[in-house]
Amino acid sequence: MAHAERVILITGAARRVGACIAATLHAAGCSIAIHCRGSRGEADALAASLEAARPGTTLVLQADLLDLDALPGLVSGVTTRFGRLDGLVNNASSFFPTPVGTLTAAQWEDLSGSNLRAPLFLSQAAAPALREAGGAIVNIVDIHAERPLAGYPAYSAAKAGLLGLTRALAIELAPRVRVNGVSPGAIEWPEDGQFPPDEREAIVRHTLLQRVGSPQDIAGAVRFLMLDAPYVTGQILAVDGGRSARL
Repeated sequence: MAHAERVILITGAARRVGACIAATLHAAGCSIAIHCRGSRGEADALAASLEAARPGTTLVLQADLLDLDALPGLVSGVTTRFGRLDGLVNNASSFFPTPVGTLTAAQWEDLSGSNLRAPLFLSQAAAPALREAGGAIVNIVDIHAERPLAGYPAYSAAKAGLLGLTRALAIELAPRVRVNGVSPGAIEWPEDGQFPPDEREAIVRHTLLQRVGSPQDIAGAVRFLMLDAPYVTGQILAVDGGRSARL
């Protein structure tokens, strides 16, 4: 199938890595459904820039992924607009520390909800359309799914669940739908300063390539798994500068 015929839904696509994934897949010829929760202005601005390049190829959808009842509506919104759904990128994620002794039920619901429960139930809602199209799912996992980050037990556990879910869905949705994951290392530092300079330097020192990656590194991996890897499923591609090789 020509890339121009493919329709991809990307969660958390208004900003940062998600926006880069959206722009990269759009540049490859796909039509893009940009999901956002609160960043509607940025989502609309991204859609406008993509529309300027190719009119009629974007859609903005706003929903709280913690609301499971809203998830089928994301899928129906895409299929109503474009008539099909070929790909789903589960990118949206919450990330904040929860040292043992401080974790609350609300924090657990947030972290597990965005990083594991929403990808599961959104994939389930999208499965019929993806089966019809012979499509693919790409989940954005994390290096800390396999090597937990100190002070972030809930986040690490949720991402570990997403890693397992990726392989489980590959089994459940085969042979019509491929399911893979991209596992980033240090790509963009959190905007709230969770990692002070000394911690950032330590992370870079433990990375074989001795530098932080870029959103385009993740977007390129997603593009490969979504568009150019028809015989790849159930795999997790580490994009971490070699950091996982020495941890």
